[in-house]
Amino acid sequence: MPDPTAKQVVRYQRDEAVAWLTIDRPEARNALSAAVRKGLWAGFERFRDDEGAAVLILTATGDKAFCAGGDLKEMSASSLGVPPPDFLPYLGRTVLTDKPVIAAVNGVAYAGGFLLAQMCDLVVAADHARFAISEAKVGRGAPWAAPLPWLIPPRAAMELLVTGDPIDAQRALHLGLINRVVPLQDLLAEAAEMAGRIAANAPLTVRASKRMVYAAAERGWSDALEEADRIFEPVYLSQDAQEGPNAFRERRQPRWEGR
Repeated sequence: MPDPTAKQVVRYQRDEAVAWLTIDRPEARNALSAAVRKGLWAGFERFRDDEGAAVLILTATGDKAFCAGGDLKEMSASSLGVPPPDFLPYLGRTVLTDKPVIAAVNGVAYAGGFLLAQMCDLVVAADHARFAISEAKVGRGAPWAAPLPWLIPPRAAMELLVTGDPIDAQRALHLGLINRVVPLQDLLAEAAEMAGRIAANAPLTVRASKRMVYAAAERGWSDALEEADRIFEPVYLSQDAQEGPNAFRERRQPRWEGR
């Protein structure tokens, strides 16, 4: 029986300004097969270039796994050594977009699945979700986790990396790895509600805010403030910057133009 194609195992769709990218390989715990990786590349690049999409929600089908990581059977068959730079799309590194991406984690997020959640800007998780950097248990590496001590305390990052043990959604919330925990039946609605509120905001401000957060991670205090001034100057000078106060004065909803 032939393997499913990338189009079948990863779906991109858009509901007004909110795009959805869904991994649909639940029988294999949504593991990162070659077809899934190809579909993720295509989906993230489509979102980046989709002018009608303001926010993306990354999720998966089923109630067991968001993504269990790499497809170990494929890795074994190919004797995979060091993964090439284009092995998996990595937001902020190999795929650049200043539009927000939300992970809606519907189950376990292990290894490469942890990476998918880590690289998103915001994370909503089902209350039964679990997170693990399990590479130490199978002799693989996790260089992609280098930004993790920026997201959570370094000692917590160290524990995740060297033990390979999973943490539950509540501990992930406590550490600041994720933003919200909800029952599974509410997961997609919660992610959609968050995405809708972001999409309703001034797009130039939203995108500049995302750029500022990541720019600050690479700089010291003074340099970060100077870079933030540079990032937000075109926002202040935009038509939208006048539209917001005008709409407030006229007691109506703002009509954002993104310019």
